[in-house]
Amino acid sequence: MNEPTVPRIAIFRALQLGDMLCCVPALRALRQHYPTAHIALVGLPWAQSFVDRYAHLLDELIVFPGAAGFPEQRETDEYLPAFSEHMRARRFDLTIQLHGSGGVANEIVGRWGARLTAGFRQPEEAARPGVFVPWPEDLPEPARYDALVQALGCAASDLRLEIPLNAHDLRECESLVQACGLDTGRLILVHAGAQLPSRRWPVECFAQVALELCDAGWQIALTGSSGEAVLTSSLAAMIGTRAIDLTGRTSLGALAALVARARLIVCNDTGLSHVAAAMRTPSVVIASGSDTHRWAPLDRERHRVLANYPPCRPCAFRECPYGHPCALAIDARQVVRTAFMQLDRFAIQPFESTYAR
Repeated sequence: MNEPTVPRIAIFRALQLGDMLCCVPALRALRQHYPTAHIALVGLPWAQSFVDRYAHLLDELIVFPGAAGFPEQRETDEYLPAFSEHMRARRFDLTIQLHGSGGVANEIVGRWGARLTAGFRQPEEAARPGVFVPWPEDLPEPARYDALVQALGCAASDLRLEIPLNAHDLRECESLVQACGLDTGRLILVHAGAQLPSRRWPVECFAQVALELCDAGWQIALTGSSGEAVLTSSLAAMIGTRAIDLTGRTSLGALAALVARARLIVCNDTGLSHVAAAMRTPSVVIASGSDTHRWAPLDRERHRVLANYPPCRPCAFRECPYGHPCALAIDARQVVRTAFMQLDRFAIQPFESTYAR
């Protein structure tokens, strides 16, 4: 496909932060191939901040109204007919189903009336007109989406994640450092939250790790969204006054800048793991339930993933019905040892905002 024939592109990916970060390499390759195209993201309402931050890759957010089987929003097809009509009126030249493995997502995108549609398809799914590739089960998450844009003719090979920072992000981060007395030379960020309870290592274990790191002279700060305040306040109470609670106090940009300045991240397999990967900050990731081959950071030295693999993994449940064996099999002492190993392995490096604009 040549650039002049695809001036308007719509990408369907109505997901949360970690999922969005994993598709940044594909968005980057798409923009490099179509430098002047108008590229719209069809996503969740929160993603306006994502589009603003990645303005070099995306031009517009179109808010997806939700659909049955899409748990990120109210699960109803009530608004889909009007939304499909709106999308057809926009007369997109190319729509890309970047949401998932196929099925209903392909049907939704197929109603948008684009000249060309691309996406993934499941093994049992009937052939569709357009550029559809089999869902690549054996690839890590960022590589899956690169495979699709490669099928569209894009030269996709750089799988690095990135979070562009601007001057406001750096100022906000510095203000937080000053206000909270953060010592970035010995700062470790601990993130006990995750969207699904089945993906959370027990908060008591995080507390044990944090206390041992405090005893060794490291400064502990807790991160989380405002919606995770109950969880982080419980963790803070277990650690005591030595923990600095930053819950709900950071925007994405300020959090990314702070992650870049920290010595280590200790977290569940969740969005912050991808932020650490994007900012090249060493991490210890306790992966409960998730498909680590799919979701773990690609740099397995800088980001150490600890996981146990009972027969029920990868987990399909919001809350584990089996007593959470994969999480309980990871001992706090193992996490502490791995944390010290990472701290010894990676020397302090001065913070540089590679992507500052």
